[in-house]
Amino acid sequence: MTDQDQGPAAQSIPALLALNVERYGNRPAYREKEFGIWQVWTWAEAATEIRAMAMGFLSLGVERGDHIAIIGRNRPAHYWAMVAAQMCGAVPVPLYQDAVAEEMAYVLDHCGARFVVCGDQEQVDKVVEVEDRIHHIQHVMYTDKRGMRKYDHSRMNHLADIVAEGKAGHFRYEGELDKRIAELTTDSTCVMLYTSGTTGKPKGVVLSNRNIIETARASVAFDHLGCDEDVLAYLPMAWVGDFIFSIGQAMVAGFCVNCPESPATMMTDLREIGPTYFFAPPRIFETMLTNVMIRMEDAGDLKHGMFKHFMEFAKTTGETYGMPRYRVKRSKPTLRRRWRWAWRYAMGIGFSVETMVENAVRLAIVRLRHPMEHRKHFHARGPLLNLYPQPLRDYFDYRTGEVTIFSPLKNTLGLSRVRVAYTAGEAIGPEIFEFYRSMGINLKQLYGQTEASVFITQQPDGQVRADTVGVPSPGVEVKIGENGEVFYRSPGTFVEYFKNPESTASTKDAEGWVATGDAGFFEPGTGHLRIIDRAKDVGKMADGRLFAPKYVENKLKFYPSILEAVVFGGGRDRCTAFINIDLTAVGNWAERNNIAYASYQELAGHPQVYQMIREHIDAVNRSVAQDPMLSGCQIHRFLILHKELDADDGEMTRTRKVRRNVIAEKYADLIAALYDGRSSIYTETEVTYEDGRKGAIKATLRIEDAIVAPEARIHKEAAE
Repeated sequence: MTDQDQGPAAQSIPALLALNVERYGNRPAYREKEFGIWQVWTWAEAATEIRAMAMGFLSLGVERGDHIAIIGRNRPAHYWAMVAAQMCGAVPVPLYQDAVAEEMAYVLDHCGARFVVCGDQEQVDKVVEVEDRIHHIQHVMYTDKRGMRKYDHSRMNHLADIVAEGKAGHFRYEGELDKRIAELTTDSTCVMLYTSGTTGKPKGVVLSNRNIIETARASVAFDHLGCDEDVLAYLPMAWVGDFIFSIGQAMVAGFCVNCPESPATMMTDLREIGPTYFFAPPRIFETMLTNVMIRMEDAGDLKHGMFKHFMEFAKTTGETYGMPRYRVKRSKPTLRRRWRWAWRYAMGIGFSVETMVENAVRLAIVRLRHPMEHRKHFHARGPLLNLYPQPLRDYFDYRTGEVTIFSPLKNTLGLSRVRVAYTAGEAIGPEIFEFYRSMGINLKQLYGQTEASVFITQQPDGQVRADTVGVPSPGVEVKIGENGEVFYRSPGTFVEYFKNPESTASTKDAEGWVATGDAGFFEPGTGHLRIIDRAKDVGKMADGRLFAPKYVENKLKFYPSILEAVVFGGGRDRCTAFINIDLTAVGNWAERNNIAYASYQELAGHPQVYQMIREHIDAVNRSVAQDPMLSGCQIHRFLILHKELDADDGEMTRTRKVRRNVIAEKYADLIAALYDGRSSIYTETEVTYEDGRKGAIKATLRIEDAIVAPEARIHKEAAE
């Protein structure tokens, strides 16, 4: 019996939970690190806790159709609360835990939540702050009781006490609970998730059991996921990606969901768990790469040289020799495969010793010749393989890199066991994507939306490229409109926008086709979908050439020193850009170059920082100039912002997507200065502090010109 055989009988998440108890009762279902120790719950133990919590909710008076808000970090208790709410016939509504009180108030008011589950005192304080405006909240529960002793508990309880109440009253509530579970069908609401609100107020996306279960089942089969997978649940619980991976797919496949101790320990916990199935938005992979590059700059000369050599070599050979053959789920290593691995690593170790000795000798000679600039003149080499024919030479060279560089690096990042990894949410830079693929990490792209229960397109193994988002997912239909907009229809298509029939009708037509708002096209030869940009962001420049800001921004963000970039140019004669520096990366660079600074603002305005950013922009311009369609998007002028773009200031969404309209309005004076030829501008910017107070930052920003590269010849000929 396979994992997929459980699907047809299960019409809801609680039904899937019951099936997993029968099939995987003693297998780990959830892990959470607390006080440095991993706590484990089996499927049977988790089901007992979830049923007790559901009965506790019934004791509070939870009715069918009620909305229960969950606010907090990734914890088993919070996932259990969502399933328990479904058991009661209620609708779970996860919220972003880093949202300020005002943002939280809108969602709580819009969904009409009667009950709220909070993670800790901080989240309780936000709810208490807005209770005077939202009168329908009847009860608040909290997971972490630290700091909660002096609060008014007349309408507030520790979640563990609610679970205990459910266990104590199980004779009274079990019959009612079973009745409500039996009432659940594929059309029952599974969850309500709010969009990021890039262009306006967030919309409540209603997803049914059919949406989640059928999408999860198809995606599990697509990547051969099984009950032996490990995933790390660290992304915001309010994001559809976390829900489909940590609840939808976990319930369908029966794998284990691991929750880190805190966001601060996520990378350490990632290394300890070593997930086999991993998902991260591009920003996470960008941050990992930035940290790697920073540490390599601080590494010894030999290690730095070998890293540069083997990473450059892997760009052309990683797909051939680094990507393992991925087999179906639960495929256990045979003796033959173990011998093959042992032989591969034995050869790699032998060549590695020779390579390190040879390069150590060469480095010593370079130090004698260039005592002050030996790193600049030292270029590492691979093993001496001149006697071996191709492709054996490249194979052994890659095995050497695997032993000396790739395997230790993957282990440090916590990705050494990854069998399937995905990135989505926004486009990832091709250089970043190729970096991970070249090390043998099976990183793939998918294209999805909250309204689609995530999956619209995916990249099959063996058809992975940086410039596409794959082929339509199983069961999904995709078409391109006359205006170039992407439309889809699938079993995961959302039911409606809550209390918003106008937006529902404008987004989903009578035949079930949903407008994504993204512009793209299918490649004729491969059938892969390529996304250009948001349809509303793709436009024309004054001379009629195509303007796609995200394409340029992603190229800029490949550089570790650039955290965020916003490109302007629609309807204008040239493109300009705002740059946010990465304080960690640039701060480390400043330390190595003996540059003193006292604040982000001072570092961002330093002449040498401007020089470094200008070099990056010049390099991106040369790359953009080679694309005949987008060569007009080269950056002519730029400035480095005096503050980081922040979600608390409304400049980004909680999923870290740029709100272009807000930025264009808020920084209109800076944009005007970029286009009127000024070399500097004085500005005052309002900021929001973590406690909600408002303040202002004053600064005089430099504006500099970039070098515009000659455009591709093919574009000039087409224009003629």
